[in-house]
Amino acid sequence: MRLVLLGAPGSGKGTQAARLKEHLQVPHISTGDLLRAEVAAGTALGVQAKAVMDRGDLVSDEILLGMLEDRLSRADVAGGFILDGYPRNLAQADALGKLLDRIGQPMDHAVQLDVDTDRLVDRLAGRAKAEGRADDNPESVRNRLNVYNDVTAPVIDFYRQHGMLKVVHGEGSMDDVFTRIVETIAVGTEVG
Repeated sequence: MRLVLLGAPGSGKGTQAARLKEHLQVPHISTGDLLRAEVAAGTALGVQAKAVMDRGDLVSDEILLGMLEDRLSRADVAGGFILDGYPRNLAQADALGKLLDRIGQPMDHAVQLDVDTDRLVDRLAGRAKAEGRADDNPESVRNRLNVYNDVTAPVIDFYRQHGMLKVVHGEGSMDDVFTRIVETIAVGTEVG
C-alpha cells in the first residue's frame, strides 16, 4: 500500500502514520526526518540541504525530491510506504506523481485527515503547553493554518481530481480515527 497522509498541522498525521506503519508493515517516510538524517549522514544531498538551511532558506523541491527518490529506491519500500509531510504544494504533488510513475510505484491513496479549525487550534495549543513551546499560541496557530490552506490545501484538490483522495473525519479517539483510516483504504470509500 502506498499512501500520502494529508492534513493541517495538529490533524494527527504523525500519530496515525506511526500506527499505520505497524498495521501495514510498510515504512513511514517523514520528509522532515529524512532531511535531518541526510544532513546528519553528510550525504551529497544532505550537504546541499545544510548549506541552504544555514542561509535560512527553505530546501528546494529538487533537493527534497532527490532525497525521496533515493529513499524510495531502497528494498524496504517494495511493499509500499506512508508519506507524511510531502507533498506540501502542487508542484511537489506533480513531481511526486512523475517520480512514482517512473519508479513503478504509483500512489494508491491520498488520505486527508479532516479536523475542524477550532479543534486544531485547541490541539496545537495543548501540545504547545505540554511541550513548552511559545510558537503555538492561538494567533500563530491560526496563521499557520491560513498558510496551510493557501499553500497545501490545493494538494487535496489535486488528489481529488486524480481520483485518489480519501477523506477521513479526524476527530475522536486515536483508535476511532485509526479504524476509519483502515476501513477507508480497505474499501476505498470515505468513512465519516
